[in-house]
Amino acid sequence: MRLDVRSLALAVALLAGSLPALTQQALAQQALAQSAPAPAAPPADAGAAPQATPPAAAPEATAPAEAPFRHATSLLGEPKYPPDFKHFDYVNPDAPKGGAVRFSETGTFDSFNAIIPRGAVAAGIGLIYDTLTTQSRDEVATAYGLIAEGLSFPADFSQVTYRLRKDARWQDGKPITPDDVVWSFDVITKNSPGQAFYYRHVKDVQKTGDHEVTFTFDQGGNRELPQIVGEMMVLPKHWWTGKDGAGKARDITQGTLEPPLGSGAYRIKSFVPGRTVVYERVPDYWGEKLPVNVGANNFGEIRYEYFRDETVEIEAFKADQYDFRVESSAKNWATAYDFPAKAEGRVVLETFENRASGVMQAFIPNLRREKFQDQRVRRALNYALDFEGMNHTLFFGQYTRINSFFSGTELASSGVPKGAELEILNTVKDKVPAELFNRPYTNPVYGTEEQRRSNLRAAFELMKQAGYQVKGKQMVDAKGEPFTIEILINSPAFERVALFYKPGLERLGIQVSVRMVDSSQYINRVRSRDFDMIIAAWGQSLSPGNEQRDYWGTESARREGSRNYAGIANPAVDALIDKVIYARTRDELVASTHALDRVLLWNDYVIPAWTLRFTRTARWDRFGRPATLPKYSFEFPTIWWFDAQKSARIGAAPQ
Repeated sequence: MRLDVRSLALAVALLAGSLPALTQQALAQQALAQSAPAPAAPPADAGAAPQATPPAAAPEATAPAEAPFRHATSLLGEPKYPPDFKHFDYVNPDAPKGGAVRFSETGTFDSFNAIIPRGAVAAGIGLIYDTLTTQSRDEVATAYGLIAEGLSFPADFSQVTYRLRKDARWQDGKPITPDDVVWSFDVITKNSPGQAFYYRHVKDVQKTGDHEVTFTFDQGGNRELPQIVGEMMVLPKHWWTGKDGAGKARDITQGTLEPPLGSGAYRIKSFVPGRTVVYERVPDYWGEKLPVNVGANNFGEIRYEYFRDETVEIEAFKADQYDFRVESSAKNWATAYDFPAKAEGRVVLETFENRASGVMQAFIPNLRREKFQDQRVRRALNYALDFEGMNHTLFFGQYTRINSFFSGTELASSGVPKGAELEILNTVKDKVPAELFNRPYTNPVYGTEEQRRSNLRAAFELMKQAGYQVKGKQMVDAKGEPFTIEILINSPAFERVALFYKPGLERLGIQVSVRMVDSSQYINRVRSRDFDMIIAAWGQSLSPGNEQRDYWGTESARREGSRNYAGIANPAVDALIDKVIYARTRDELVASTHALDRVLLWNDYVIPAWTLRFTRTARWDRFGRPATLPKYSFEFPTIWWFDAQKSARIGAAPQ
């Protein structure tokens, strides 16, 4: 189960701890490419890979028996809320409407088209669109009807039918129809390689009634498919196939700065290309009184202001130029908020525990390059990273090192495999490192001079075993070619991290350069796999599934639009991904994910970095919130509201 648009950026960048994992543009693209998904797709790959073979556990789709319609669906049991629920427990149904909230973004934007994998999509574009279903925030992997009033699927999950609400409307008053859904699926999968891969098991989408649309899958047993197609962004066919104000035909395959027609609670009010975009609440929003929307969408305006420089961005916050920021820098959290408004209580610093997702943030070598293909080389690079020194010097001791691709969740492997996990690993025993069966995975530990020397000796030995040696203080291969690494970054915040790692690598005789490029160039180079090493992250939900193929699957290693940044292509990993996707119970899912995690770790595909199980936030104290926030998200600004009394006390925001 992929994370939804609203939470993906937080899961990837904020959970990661100290620094943003990707540029805002890349995150927006990743999120839209996933959700609309997710915008543009993340870094692209060239070439094609063989089609993965479904596991024996995946049954062929059969003619489904008649199944009842339901108001919600959950991957982890029964939904919490009954069909006649009035609102989610965590909202204030009487929350006041109005006021404004202002956010910052780093970089720029040049398009409002969230479908194509090109350009930088404007922040917040998902606010204007509704989807067939929406997630609750006090449950895991549970979806309730939004555009759809109900859904129906057979026991083998071989298809799903969504029944649309008769009163669902676009913002121009026209009804949302099954034709819109069918057309949206077609254009999204044709124009977004990431979406095409994600939904490749959908073999047919058809209008099956005046208000019904049916997705038919090419196999049964994939429990996620009925739910994830409900998360797809639905687009207005009549608008995109029509003409603009100048009489020119619109083109869904091209970027555009014409504000698009939506169906959601917000629409674009105004914008300055590359600098500002303002969304306003739709006064006659069709879904205003739906139970899933009661107490939500409370702000009259939501504004995004773009900054090119991160130092200017935080100073703008202190000058009350925007209201809310998630602080992803440990240094800033420790030193940047000692200013009068904070001392006077007008600015509030607050942390929120991250319970809904895990993360792997890491230095990621590009395995498509021959020098990184030997696992011993990659392990040596891990031995060269002095995390303890980095944490003390750069991060003020705030972080812990990541030791799992599902860090911070019950899905993270630990100890040695046993029980169901061991049984699963035995099915790929001849294709995985033998050590993982009798030794826990650990990262090298620094802290003392003795540990430093020991780690460097281990690194030298691994490089030697891989065919490298030191000549004239340079690590060279059998041909005498120097081992070099260029660490590609797009942020000054990452520069200090990369520069801290550099001396450890240079002690091994590796020549290291740190290359900082602008956001557009960074995105293009990562898409084209033109890098030695990057620093990035993968967010994980508590119910992993089909997105794992996009992260680590062989087919995604060369495919344009995948998030397989490292280029992992391993048949054992493919087999374990299938175990995760086709798990029939929660216990089987957990055991399969443990096995997948362990195999990824023991192949040393990445050099794990750092994490923090809290999201650090700073805000001007102008806002109210429900007495009890949902378990899995603090949901700002969705269920918060503008508090006029608080705002008057601290002073009006500058216009």
